[in-house]
Amino acid sequence: MRREPTEAQAEIWSMVRGQRLGGLKFKRQEQLGDYIVDFVCFGSRLIVEADGSQHAESASDAVRDGWLQVQGFRVLRFWNNDILKNPEGVARVILDAAQPPLPNPSPTAGERQ
Repeated sequence: MRREPTEAQAEIWSMVRGQRLGGLKFKRQEQLGDYIVDFVCFGSRLIVEADGSQHAESASDAVRDGWLQVQGFRVLRFWNNDILKNPEGVARVILDAAQPPLPNPSPTAGERQ
């Protein structure tokens, strides 16, 4: 896949390579455990997958995503068609997902003792 990516994978790679997307450093076709992910940003613990129709309702993808989440990664999956028709929207979702979550406010914040 690295030498002959799908059109959708090539589109995502052109978005994220060389830290073009918000300064995020992505690697492609990286092995994590028994799995190879399409794109990973270790700094944000974010994985981006470009999926074709073979991934629709895939039980093995659910198991894989569960394992990756247990390892501390967030997994974003985009349909190839969405990547090719709306690359700007896909880039925005990736950027938003790469932001650290806001900490939960303390349950006592704002309360007087």
